[in-house]
Amino acid sequence: MQQPKTLEKPDFAPKWFWDLDYEKIDWQASYKTVIARIIERGKEQQWQELVRFYGLQKVVDTVKNEIVFLPDYAIEEACTYFPIKKEEMLCYTKKQSRPAHWL
Repeated sequence: MQQPKTLEKPDFAPKWFWDLDYEKIDWQASYKTVIARIIERGKEQQWQELVRFYGLQKVVDTVKNEIVFLPDYAIEEACTYFPIKKEEMLCYTKKQSRPAHWL
């Protein structure tokens, strides 16, 4: 019995990557960019596709250890959806260590 072929690229609309040549994206090499973009701008359907394509562990590890910036709303949503706490996220700890503007 043959195993089903996995897609060579995730099922994301080109609109998510408006600033890139969609057909030339190297989905494996650009995983940090892809995961950060979808976490920031996508919703549950796109997040499910991230997990399907990259695997839960890779997505969680990337969100925790490699993404250096996400807006506050994306951090909160990621913590709700994935098994992580914001204190475990590099983008959150970096944000906390930066002094705020006093103006």
